[in-house]
Amino acid sequence: MEKLQKIETLDQKIKTIADVIGNFLVDGFHYSALFAIGGSIVWSAVFAFIGMFSKGHVGIDDILLLFIYLELGAMVGIYFKTNRMPVRFLIYVGVTALIRMLLVMHQPEYGILFISGAIVLLAIAALVFRYGSFTFPAVRTRNGTAM
Repeated sequence: MEKLQKIETLDQKIKTIADVIGNFLVDGFHYSALFAIGGSIVWSAVFAFIGMFSKGHVGIDDILLLFIYLELGAMVGIYFKTNRMPVRFLIYVGVTALIRMLLVMHQPEYGILFISGAIVLLAIAALVFRYGSFTFPAVRTRNGTAM
């Protein structure tokens, strides 16, 4: 009976050590991936800005591109601080990218209607997400994480 308790105690210690190591590895990957994504966003934004500077002028599509980088950076920052993915920011990025695409098109065609319809759908999706998060807020556990 005593040996069985020692084995169960050893089993619990092994599980605890495995959990600590597993959490360390997952957190390490999580933070390194966030830094890599954030760095690539900054890198891309800097090169886009250098391209605009070398061109000698900035158009509205260039400004919208910088807004896309800003929104992506904000999304990474929010995810870094809260460990929650702000899905609405992805929708905002999509809307900004579609508006940029719409402004770059120079010939009237049916694509304008499709892009405009996609913008309206994404705007409705953002509204639904906003309404859902306001009406059904996340339930917080004791350790502060959302369920």
